[in-house]
Amino acid sequence: MDPFLQMHIFFLVTTIVVVVLGVLSCVALVYVILLIRTVERIASHVNEEAEEIRADIDDVRRKAKREGLRLKHLITFFGKTAKRTKKRAAAD
Repeated sequence: MDPFLQMHIFFLVTTIVVVVLGVLSCVALVYVILLIRTVERIASHVNEEAEEIRADIDDVRRKAKREGLRLKHLITFFGKTAKRTKKRAAAD
């Protein structure tokens, strides 16, 4: 085989491989960008929910300071209920 023909075949194959790898890299990059956008959206939702939870906890704290005795009774009630539930689960 002529060395000149071998050189042309080598460069043709190399060019095809480089183009295919470039296209695959672009496709992978698009998927990575979509993944990052999704993660950012999820993080934003988590952040919003965390702010709402903080507000709820602050509200519970304020109510506990105002109505501490009532809240104490509720906690005691639910504590006893939870203990009973654990005992029943252990007995079964």
